[in-house]
Amino acid sequence: MQIKANQIAVVTGGGTGMGRELARQLSAAGVHVAICDVSEENMAQTRELCLAQAPAGTRVTAFRANVSQEAELIAFRDAVKSEHQTSHINLLINNAGIGGGGGFVAGDRADWERTFGVDWFGVYYGARTFMPMLVASTEGCIVNVSSVNGFWATLGPGVSHTAYAAAKFAVKGFTEALITDLRLNAPHVTCAVVMPGHIGTSIALNTYDVFKLSPAHIAAARERMVKAGAPVADLPDEAIRKLLHQRGVEFRDNAPTTAAQAATIILDGVRAGRWRILVGEDAERLDKMVRNDPEGAYEAPFAEAWRSAATTLRTGA
Repeated sequence: MQIKANQIAVVTGGGTGMGRELARQLSAAGVHVAICDVSEENMAQTRELCLAQAPAGTRVTAFRANVSQEAELIAFRDAVKSEHQTSHINLLINNAGIGGGGGFVAGDRADWERTFGVDWFGVYYGARTFMPMLVASTEGCIVNVSSVNGFWATLGPGVSHTAYAAAKFAVKGFTEALITDLRLNAPHVTCAVVMPGHIGTSIALNTYDVFKLSPAHIAAARERMVKAGAPVADLPDEAIRKLLHQRGVEFRDNAPTTAAQAATIILDGVRAGRWRILVGEDAERLDKMVRNDPEGAYEAPFAEAWRSAATTLRTGA
């Protein structure tokens, strides 16, 4: 699909990270952009950054919406129609996501369903809500952001990671199924599934904000750290909060691929008409490893081999 001036793009989770960078790069190309997010402050910053580099006349609008709530996405769609004076869009990027809800057997159900609600139903509701506007265009594309956890459902043998992985697998399968569905029913609309590796975003920080660091969340985090060998069993809750925040900062700042680089890879993939977009050398490496040894992918030797490979990619050592 061509990406060109005066097209209209919708980006969910546009307040930070890849969503912000996608909005910036699209608006710099003269594409009119509508973003949604749960943080009005973050969206205001994104909008300011976009308008600072966009050609004159480029519209950038923002709407507060929790993508796990269909009614809020419908309200967002209606705002897009009104503010952009349009009955169509050309690009829908279902990008919003959070982490959390790792344990299914012994974890907190509310945390699990919150994560699954954003990461899967946010994509589903986004597609349901905006598909008619994509079909109404002369050329359109729906981009759904999955993850490497959409083909490798773990963070390693010592960590439960069920809600996020289940949602990202669903996003991947849904998008692949859309390939045929769109060809049969709306051949002028294409789709792409995006599977990022470790990208420098604020997803960990945003997740902790969403969960408000409840006592139950802190207790679960402490337990995970202890199982991983960290001497934190006797630390007070406030110390755990600070550790989680610091880990979120390190996840954002020490990633091998920046959010801006990820956005470029995604948009280049859309331009090239690719339906499967791996983001980052780590994602490409992990994809090959899982394909080469699917039966062993959830065993300790595989996890150790992946940690070694990831360290090499990150440090170049």
